[in-house]
Amino acid sequence: MKAKDFEEKFDANEEDLISNLDLSSVKRVNQQQKRVNVDFPVWMIESLDKEASRLGVTRQSIIKVWLAERLEHQIHH
Repeated sequence: MKAKDFEEKFDANEEDLISNLDLSSVKRVNQQQKRVNVDFPVWMIESLDKEASRLGVTRQSIIKVWLAERLEHQIHH
């Protein structure tokens, strides 16, 4: 699809523009993953698991979100 056609669809507020894009090589900036190992005290793991269960998310998700929130706070203050 030519850019002009895409822009016309966008301007017309057509809902399904994503299906017209090739997302196979899309990368999010600063989102490259790197595996790290971190040791936590047992009490901390238990607390993380309890909170993750309460929220219906994984332990890994809650750790990522909480760390991201703290880092964002540090950057902006």
